[in-house]
Amino acid sequence: MKRSKLILILAIAAVVGTFIGLDGHKLLTLANLQSHQASLDQWIEANLLLAIAGYTAIYVVVTALSLPGAVIMTLAGGAFFGNLYGLLAVSVASTLGACLAFLVARFLVRDTLRSRYREAVAKMDRGVEKDGAFYLATLRLVPVFPFFLINLAMGLTSMKLRTYALVSWVAMLPGTFIYVNAGTQLGQIQSTSDIVSADLLLSFALLGVFPLIAKFVVGFVRRRRVYAGWQKPESFDYNMLVIGGGSAGLVTAYIAAAVKAKVALIEKHKLGGDCLNTGCVPSKALIRSAKAADTLRHANRYGLESVPVKGSFKNIMGRVKDVIAKIEPHDSPERYQKLGVDCIFGEASFISPWELEIKHNDGRTERLTARSIVVATGGKPAMPAIPGLEDMSPLTSDTLWDLEEQPERLLILGGGPIGSELAHAFVRLGTKVIQVQRGDRILVKEDGDVSALIKQQFEADGVDLRLNHAATKFCMEDGEKVAYCDHNGKQIRIPFDQVLVAVGRTANTAGLNLERIGVETLPNGAVAVEDDMSLRYSNVFACGDVAGPYQFTHAASHQAWYAAVNGLFGQFKRFKVDYRVMPWVTFTSPEVARVGLSEAEAKEQGVPYELTRYGLDDLDRAITDGEDYGFIKVLTPPGKDKILGAVVVGSRAGEILAEFTLAMKHGLGLNKILGTIHPYPTWNESAKYAAGEWKRANAPEGVLKLLEKLHGWRRGKNQRRLPDTSNVTP
Repeated sequence: MKRSKLILILAIAAVVGTFIGLDGHKLLTLANLQSHQASLDQWIEANLLLAIAGYTAIYVVVTALSLPGAVIMTLAGGAFFGNLYGLLAVSVASTLGACLAFLVARFLVRDTLRSRYREAVAKMDRGVEKDGAFYLATLRLVPVFPFFLINLAMGLTSMKLRTYALVSWVAMLPGTFIYVNAGTQLGQIQSTSDIVSADLLLSFALLGVFPLIAKFVVGFVRRRRVYAGWQKPESFDYNMLVIGGGSAGLVTAYIAAAVKAKVALIEKHKLGGDCLNTGCVPSKALIRSAKAADTLRHANRYGLESVPVKGSFKNIMGRVKDVIAKIEPHDSPERYQKLGVDCIFGEASFISPWELEIKHNDGRTERLTARSIVVATGGKPAMPAIPGLEDMSPLTSDTLWDLEEQPERLLILGGGPIGSELAHAFVRLGTKVIQVQRGDRILVKEDGDVSALIKQQFEADGVDLRLNHAATKFCMEDGEKVAYCDHNGKQIRIPFDQVLVAVGRTANTAGLNLERIGVETLPNGAVAVEDDMSLRYSNVFACGDVAGPYQFTHAASHQAWYAAVNGLFGQFKRFKVDYRVMPWVTFTSPEVARVGLSEAEAKEQGVPYELTRYGLDDLDRAITDGEDYGFIKVLTPPGKDKILGAVVVGSRAGEILAEFTLAMKHGLGLNKILGTIHPYPTWNESAKYAAGEWKRANAPEGVLKLLEKLHGWRRGKNQRRLPDTSNVTP
């Protein structure tokens, strides 16, 4: 730590210590000020300028160091100096104190926090650059957060000091006046009758309603500011227009139609989106074929004769297409039209916050208006800029399903869920799979022991896993496709037949003309949404992959409810999206399923926890099925059965997780799971056994000892000792 920072920390500690040592927190109370009011009034009357200067200096210190007593100091300003001088002193002192706290935070911790939480601070900086002054004014006018938190948080951003000072001073004036005015009335209390005086009651009423008034005014100004320059239509073609026919768009349109709103769904390709056509459905169909192949190949595990697996890859991919076709009617235009949704096939772009231009697939163009518009355009696989990669005709999770011939050597870039699922499926189908991962483990969002177990299974099944390998170039050498990877400073040559890229996803926002309505996109193409899923405008929403932060079908459906309900009824009440209980599953074998906090996240966030672990090798059903491997981990607060998070690694992990997800959602603890009857023998018994492990670790030892004594007493003191038969020959 730099010497200057250390000196400042010591100086702050000294001031705070002196404040506490002199019982400053006890001095700055309303009762204490009132008890000394008469003598203080006399001294202030004789030394007005000195009193104001001293008061201002103390107020600056209290505010700058976030010491307790700022509210009392504000009331005291009105009580001792009146509205004019009190308002002047408090407004100047509070602004100076806020600026000092702002500068202290920037000097002491800004660099450290910006390096440690780079993405979060970068997001704050983007917001400050775009709308920082208005955002700060909102925080000052509507005191949802304590002012000391605002001072510290803004010090971490790139906001200029002069902007911070000016906005803080202006925005705090209304609230300061109300508190100072209340203080003038408190100073006039001489008897109990004064307590119910009209002036005093008015002052307290202003204190109570000010946040509501300020919130309304801020909301009104913000809406006028955002919608300035746009002419709202007098009537609308639809209540809601939904762009995108994937999971998020389908659910949004379904909900809107269910409550009898007039809604149109605009899709440029096929309904169902990635999940049906290129994602969840086809990948799980392929994984099922791969599991069947593995079962046949290892039939000896079940007392049968193992057989060599010879399958037609063309037939396997044909089955995948059959599965898609069987599920497709669930998302068909005919079904949604019967539900009351107008299905329009074409491309949409924004004309205004209420109007879209539609370029139909048949060449027609029209404009449609709606009270609310929802963007649900999904995402697509990201393609890294690696020299030569485009020349290799790379596969992605979108284009993979057009393959008719099974690649002999498949190179997979990426160790996330998509890359890992497909790596395991293809190796079980007989392809030689080389999986390249830049980091030191796969499935990096999971705990280390989870990644280690999956790595062990991958290597046992034949995946050539290359960790700490970063692809640097692709080329053709002697008619063969070759990738070069950097591995600890060495160039590693990897020949292959096909390359599958699975290094993340980007949002589909190109062509929407979002820039026309002032909506900016993030580096990955996604849009930043508010808690109610709205964008810059209160009637324009986004949900699904285009909004993030989760790339799951069930997350898209979850967000869609908020977009639909807020879009249709938001003028009456708005709902904030709730991500507290978000489960997900990676369909490798074994499966990896998680909900809530992981152990690594709990440590990173400083959340105290107790870990309960149950091995699935102990579960009777797992043993009978020959899949007795994996484990369950449950995080709970120390000594409590509340579930903070759970991870299941094993066969049927996704189904087992559902019980923990339900319990977390409805506040049920492990004791409730333990007290629930589970049929035997089932995989879900493992949830009960995990709860039993927690109960055993948290057994009340003192109570058990007392019970042991009770049972001994009930057997009688003079018990007949049973003969020792341990050495008796039967």
